[in-house]
Amino acid sequence: MNVTTPASGSTDRRAATIVMACLGVFVAYLPITTVAVSLPAVQQALDTSTAQLSWVQDAFVLPMAAFIMTAGVFGDVHGRKKVFQAGMLLSAVGATVALSAHNIQTLWAGQALAGLGAAALLPTTLALISHAVPDFRERGKFIGMWAMAMLAALAVGPVIAGVILEHFTWRWIYLLSIPLSLLAMAVATPLLTDSRAPHGRKLDWPGQITAAVAVTALVYGVIEGGADSFTATKVVSALALGVVALIAFVVAEKRSDSPMLDLAMFRSGAFTATALIAMITFLGLIGFFFVLSLYFGMVQQLSTLEAGARLLLVPVAAIVSGMPAGRLMHRVSARFMITAGLLLSAGSLLALTNIDADTSYGSIAWRLIVLGLGMGLVTTPMTATAVAAVPHHLAGMASAANNAFRQFGGALGPAVLGALLSTRAVHTLPGHLADAGVSGTQAHTIVATAKAGGLGAVAGMDLGSTTGQVYGALGDSLLDGLRLCFIVAAVLVLIAAGCAVTLLRRPRQTATGAVKAADTAQRDRGREASAEKAQAGSLRG
Repeated sequence: MNVTTPASGSTDRRAATIVMACLGVFVAYLPITTVAVSLPAVQQALDTSTAQLSWVQDAFVLPMAAFIMTAGVFGDVHGRKKVFQAGMLLSAVGATVALSAHNIQTLWAGQALAGLGAAALLPTTLALISHAVPDFRERGKFIGMWAMAMLAALAVGPVIAGVILEHFTWRWIYLLSIPLSLLAMAVATPLLTDSRAPHGRKLDWPGQITAAVAVTALVYGVIEGGADSFTATKVVSALALGVVALIAFVVAEKRSDSPMLDLAMFRSGAFTATALIAMITFLGLIGFFFVLSLYFGMVQQLSTLEAGARLLLVPVAAIVSGMPAGRLMHRVSARFMITAGLLLSAGSLLALTNIDADTSYGSIAWRLIVLGLGMGLVTTPMTATAVAAVPHHLAGMASAANNAFRQFGGALGPAVLGALLSTRAVHTLPGHLADAGVSGTQAHTIVATAKAGGLGAVAGMDLGSTTGQVYGALGDSLLDGLRLCFIVAAVLVLIAAGCAVTLLRRPRQTATGAVKAADTAQRDRGREASAEKAQAGSLRG
């Protein structure tokens, strides 16, 4: 009995760690989709401008992208359990602030706090799994569970928001995150096994500061450039600051004895491939979800719940294909699964370019299901490959970097595709107005309003007897913009597929990384075992 109890306890601890890691990533990603589909209700309730509304989502994504690598270092130095609990606390506080918001500025503050919480949770949860499951072949299955928890949050978010908005006000979309975060924070105290990097890492303040400034300035510049103009002084200044800070970050990391991001990791083709794939794919796909929600709301005039139910098809299909992907990683190469998934996704996006205002649910559904199946084949192998491509003690850094690239692309996606959508729609609007029989002064006024405040601003105009014709022209213009966005998103996904084929083409490099990871893991476990024996000996003494 004394022989089996420690093994049973170790198994229970590992199971608890994996459950908590999955809950952590669920809490981190839940606000993304719940808030995204609720923005029209927020705009109406708080009487905000389109520019102010766009920063509701960006207030969450920006701190998450800027501080995600910093959080990974804090976990390596001070213990991942502490950072996990801090992330849960920040998520709960952020949701509470947002729930009680009566103006847009307070909502921004709540979103920013929740974004900081997500930044703490994402690298920490992956690093906890990596420590609990040192064998990279077995780890793939549990990283698959982590990825499925992330997709589950994206799946249920629109439905939760839709149900709440049907019966209550928008602010209650934040309620679920509060008890989930506080419960996880409390349960983590007795059940979660703590871990940290065993190689004496320390905080890299120059790297952390320059990275935060670079990400913040670059994302701000792209967002404001898309909303206003890339020649505006504030946009040029922000982008210039971002480039200078990025160069300073590279210099600081090369000189640091304990860098926040070890640039030597990019010598691994597998790690570089997953970083690029994560950034490019999320740039295209998060931007795609943004414009697709506009299609459901503005073109097909669906309610939030109806739109959420349709968007649900993508993450549910991703879960279906992603569940076996983790188990198949030791039999099927990551290169094959990632490439196949990206090609499926690109094909689906291209198939969506022929939709119009009257496209049926069934016709759209199969395209979204194929997109989800492709995403599921990409998510788990991409994440597992990034962690396995580096030595075991750098798992926290690798997971943080992979998530940072993913969130950087996700932050840029809505800004880039949103700018393309608006530019294309406004460009084709005069022609569609003329086809609808709207011309002269009214047409010029409508186009000027759309250029200044977006297509949504036209809905607030007094259009008189031409309301039907104008709305029809707006819908056709929006479809032109949507089709361009679908093509751009598909091209981005194909570029990511090219990265997978090119950089993952040499299995020997990946295997070498895996061998180094396994060797380092064995040394780390040897140190931990020696420490445990010494401690047991002192207790017996």
